[in-house]
Amino acid sequence: MPTWLAERATQWLGSVPVKLKYGPKEEAFRAELVSWLEANSPTKEQLAVPRLSSAHLPDWAREWQRTLFDNGWLVPGWPPELGGRNASPTEQMIYFEEMKKREIPRSYNPQGLGIIAPSLLDYGTEEQKEQFLLPTLKAEIAWSLGMSEPGAGSDLASLKTRAVLDGDHFVVNGQKVWTSGAHHSDWNMCFVRTDPDAPKHKGISVLIIDMKTPGVDPRPFPELSDPHYTDFNEVFFSDVIVPRENLLGELNQGWALAGGSLAHERAMLWIDYAYDSKRALNHLVALGDQLGADGRPIKEDSKFRADVASFYVDSQALMLMGYRGFSKFLKGRAAPEHSMLKLFGSETVQKMMLCGLEAQGVASLDDDALGAKVYRTGSWITSYMRTFGGTLPGGTSEIQRNIIAERVLGLPRG
Repeated sequence: MPTWLAERATQWLGSVPVKLKYGPKEEAFRAELVSWLEANSPTKEQLAVPRLSSAHLPDWAREWQRTLFDNGWLVPGWPPELGGRNASPTEQMIYFEEMKKREIPRSYNPQGLGIIAPSLLDYGTEEQKEQFLLPTLKAEIAWSLGMSEPGAGSDLASLKTRAVLDGDHFVVNGQKVWTSGAHHSDWNMCFVRTDPDAPKHKGISVLIIDMKTPGVDPRPFPELSDPHYTDFNEVFFSDVIVPRENLLGELNQGWALAGGSLAHERAMLWIDYAYDSKRALNHLVALGDQLGADGRPIKEDSKFRADVASFYVDSQALMLMGYRGFSKFLKGRAAPEHSMLKLFGSETVQKMMLCGLEAQGVASLDDDALGAKVYRTGSWITSYMRTFGGTLPGGTSEIQRNIIAERVLGLPRG
């Protein structure tokens, strides 16, 4: 850390250090993981290949996911037959930390591993688990998630995609949007309305839809915020026939799956924000050595220095809040920190990107210039625009504030 940043941080934090220690068992777990990663991690050349979408990595990641599965490092908390090693919650946190620290992907299809596989394990029939679970864990099939619609984004329960049960199959009609990587997926876990007369949270079901079924039409569209690849899709369903045995969970009880889908791994989500903020901070520090519009190093600007020092405090606070919430989780206590970390983390990274954009000035608009690269290669403006997406999934910042006010602080609904 530069001396000027350390001095400013000391002014903010004081001189009392916080020491976090793990037991011998946990440190042995970390050492084993680090040793294995050093011997088996993907090459720099592989990691440099652009993603197909936010939900799908290049083909080399299929073999990497199978390697993780075979060695018990895919989902360490699960049993060996499912790609794990029955790791404790603390060991799982160490695993997520070490993977994020190195920016090593866990799977070819993050949504498939992080959302669909746990949903299959929790709600799937034995036949569904046999057909889909292991192929998903071994990267033999890829998934997309059909949730948001043109009129149902933050308010998922307002979805209108209709599925009518007709004998041994459903007939699906409707539209999804913002579906990451739908054009690269084999299957879609799709939230549909099966009872239009029930209260909106009660008439939802979840169907497993083969993307090759006649009437399924994914239409990818480019993003202004990232010209390098196409992530999002509109997906149209026109008289799509889905076998009844592809109903995941109970009929009209899909809202429980919606909550479960968004909740999977949420207890570890803070690790992403904490390390993304650290990475963004490092890029800001590097930016400080560049010349500004006035010909002087950017770090000589007092506002820039104060902002970077403040962001250092924020990044430390993110990490410590995460640890505190996790320690409560281990003790079976409520952890309101997890409600706050999504909001605090996503908006902290956004402010960091804005700081870099403003400090670099016009040069920040050049996609070939030195960029923050928190998400992917690109300019500061591209990275800043990407951060708005981070404030939306799993509940917008506005929704997060309502949740914190009502459920954490106990304030009345306004």
